Amino acid sequence: MDEFENYLSPFSWRYGSNEMRHIWSEVNKRRLWRLVWASLAEVQAEYGLISPEQVDDINQHADQIDIQRALEIEAEIHHDLMAELKTFADQSLVGGGSLHLGATSTDIEDNAEVLRLRESLDLILEDLRPILIALAEKIETWSETPIMGFTHLQPAEPTTLGYRLAVYAHELLLDWEDIIRARRLLRGKGFKGAVGSGASFGQLIGAENLAEFEARLSAKLDLPFFSITTQVYSRKQDYRIMSALAGLGGSLYKFAFDLRLLASPTIGELGEPFSAMQVGSSAMPFKRNPINAEKIDSLARALAQLPRLAWDNAAHSLLERTLDDSANRRTALPEAFLIADELLITTQRIVDGLQVNEAAMQRNLDQFAPFAGTERVLMALSKAGADRQKMHERLRELSMGAWQSIEIGEENTLIELVCKEPEFLEYLSADGLRQLFDTSRYLGDAPQRARQLSEYIRQSVF
Repeated sequence: MDEFENYLSPFSWRYGSNEMRHIWSEVNKRRLWRLVWASLAEVQAEYGLISPEQVDDINQHADQIDIQRALEIEAEIHHDLMAELKTFADQSLVGGGSLHLGATSTDIEDNAEVLRLRESLDLILEDLRPILIALAEKIETWSETPIMGFTHLQPAEPTTLGYRLAVYAHELLLDWEDIIRARRLLRGKGFKGAVGSGASFGQLIGAENLAEFEARLSAKLDLPFFSITTQVYSRKQDYRIMSALAGLGGSLYKFAFDLRLLASPTIGELGEPFSAMQVGSSAMPFKRNPINAEKIDSLARALAQLPRLAWDNAAHSLLERTLDDSANRRTALPEAFLIADELLITTQRIVDGLQVNEAAMQRNLDQFAPFAGTERVLMALSKAGADRQKMHERLRELSMGAWQSIEIGEENTLIELVCKEPEFLEYLSADGLRQLFDTSRYLGDAPQRARQLSEYIRQSVF
């Protein structure tokens, strides 16, 4: 437990998965650096710049990460990549002297970084897929179940639980598509030297061979390259990725925010899972606080700020390159992915254990849905020949009276008032008026469209 004697980022142990932490670990970063160096050496050997024996020696030592030794060197030279290069070269007695030939630091760093970004996006998609599938299943289960819809946090018209869940799933599907697009558009810097001109490599193999040289490296790393770069790949790529992650965070934020509202006893329709031994409050033993949904909203709020930082890094990169993005990218990139990872882990837990209170849903319908029926009554009365304006005014008066009953804790009396109203009975029977308040007949095609989305999700994520 000695590591807890000093500050640790919560992302080092509390938030995110071990898989995501490994991707952004120091060991994995250095292993990818060495992979890029080794790939560069292999292609340079094809041009006769390095011998096969040197390449073999480099490959034999590519996995021998020695962070302690690299940090000792860095303390002297104050350059982390050069420290790792010296460590690698000292281990590779035959081939070490040929490492990094013609390269600048970002030829190594930026290509390795994109390999990490790709791994991370793949993990995010892997985590998002089961959430979409689980939501699709719940949409189908609850597609026909009526609930009270709310606009402006006021009772509006009925919808269905399946359709409400479809709203969340639809936004997450848009995020899925955005992340897929961001992954597809990923590009490495390639090997273009200090200002993007490729001059150093052209000096080694001839400028006429540079396109083929990069194509060989692209194939070896299985990584497309930007055709135009400065010393670094365009930081707009980071902005695009951060924006996709922040968009995902926004969708999960809305889901969690709505859940917190719906879990309140005043509505009480949905809730997150609450284990038998879980403690809700240190002071109030009865509390069942929605801590998972609150954590989602807390972390998503932080994630939402990171695209602005990525914007600044892209916009403030003067001329061919400045170093003022380097320090913040060390935390911004991994934390963006670790936040997104934790959001998905927590959302999966909520969706899998989602609590549905059908009694509360029916109670809210009984209390508020009759008001939505007034629109149907008004249209039916008008269609039967009544004066639309007079009917509207009478319905308003009866509705206000019913609201007063609710406000003093009584049941909603609107249906009975409408069905006994003489002005209405001149045009429609009491049974006909009562049928107009049947919520199951005022759902439009929401159940069908919810099920269609569920099927589309299944087709899209496999």
